[in-house]
Amino acid sequence: MTTAPGERAAPVSPFAHVLASSRPLSWVNTAYPFAAAYLLAGGRVDLVWVVGTLWCLVPYNLLMYGVNDVFDYESDIRNPRKGGVEGVVLDRSLHRTTLWAVAVTNLPFVLALVLLGDLRSTLVLAVSVFAVVAYSAPRLRFKERPFVDSLTSSTHFVSPAVLGIALAGGAFDPVTLAALGGFFAWGVGSHAFGAVQDIEADRAGGISSIGTVLGARVTTWFSLLAYVLGGLLLLVLPWPSTLAAALVLPYVANVVPYLRLTDAQCERAHAGWRRFLWLNYLTGFLVTQLMIVVTIGLPGR
Repeated sequence: MTTAPGERAAPVSPFAHVLASSRPLSWVNTAYPFAAAYLLAGGRVDLVWVVGTLWCLVPYNLLMYGVNDVFDYESDIRNPRKGGVEGVVLDRSLHRTTLWAVAVTNLPFVLALVLLGDLRSTLVLAVSVFAVVAYSAPRLRFKERPFVDSLTSSTHFVSPAVLGIALAGGAFDPVTLAALGGFFAWGVGSHAFGAVQDIEADRAGGISSIGTVLGARVTTWFSLLAYVLGGLLLLVLPWPSTLAAALVLPYVANVVPYLRLTDAQCERAHAGWRRFLWLNYLTGFLVTQLMIVVTIGLPGR
């Protein structure tokens, strides 16, 4: 494989390179919401749970990030953040291979979930797939539509949970909607904060985003308010699920140091973004403990 000027060398194995474009560090961020929501909505570890969890674990992420890496190639080779856990620079010679890999790995799972589900779950599945493709695909490019970019990005992570509930036959009652709303607000805030670090680079490349429109300081405040909104929505949940509201506090603390950031200093937010990636694992662990408490009851009761 040839390497363009300024492009980072690809791993020796094309398979490893394509797989790396799916962001293995983030696999759990989509698989966990589906698996947990399906079980909490009354499902069990069955064929639907296995198929849905496996799809959200790898193929879904390859669809989301692989397509993005193909169509963001020109900007990625100029982005110093690319090349590690935050995303590879997908070698140009692998673009067609990646798109084929996306199709081959996703279609069987999508068809299986359609057959295993009903009209409601299929509509959710369609929205989920459309949001992933529309974010990066030419002409649609939701990632370059300020505010729509954050809403679409949040949909990427919340829709697997919605799909899990729909496939389990769960009800979308006020409590469920409040939980999903809190999760969605968290996703909006997280995407907005992630956009801060790329403001100057995006402007130089002619790319629009919520960050380029609002600027570093206002975008960071927007992220903070989205996190707070998410926490407030989770306060609607019954005890002890209400404790989930406290899980936004580490994210709030993570963005506070950047509330006065200027556009010229935007790259300083990168340190906060790297902390965010690892905060998700801590949050996932705490959510799991809370789920156990909610399921089996408080100790001593």
